[in-house]
Amino acid sequence: MELTQAEIDERTAILRRFRSLLEQQREKFREYLLVLESQTKVIQEENTESLLAHTELEQQIASHIISLQKVIKPMELMYQERICKGDGDVEDIPRLQADLEHLQQQVLERNQSNRNLLRMHMGQIKERMATVTNPYRHNKSVYAQATQVATMVNISI
Repeated sequence: MELTQAEIDERTAILRRFRSLLEQQREKFREYLLVLESQTKVIQEENTESLLAHTELEQQIASHIISLQKVIKPMELMYQERICKGDGDVEDIPRLQADLEHLQQQVLERNQSNRNLLRMHMGQIKERMATVTNPYRHNKSVYAQATQVATMVNISI
């Protein structure tokens, strides 16, 4: 089966675009992994402001990964339909996909360990809060007392 130059160009464009999307996604997963690793340190330090910032950054990276995935799925289908398996350049794609799966697994494991660590720290904070006693709990407030106050003054001589 002889391919025309237009078909070869189309296959090359699909391959290049698919490869670049996979590389972008791989970089985002690496970035996400770095954020999760630094988030572990923040959880251990109990720095709530930094934890909030890391969580927002994590959400941004996750949304970018999801949007990339929406583009990658159709490109993967086009790649599987139109690119023949015998091309030399095609060997990069399975390697990239395997690398992506490995990074996804690392991200999932790190995310799970961060959740467990956060759950443990939240439990410790709850225990500390339960041990805190209010020194004024048994005292009555000056403002809450119903004392007898005179309402009439006798000024007779």
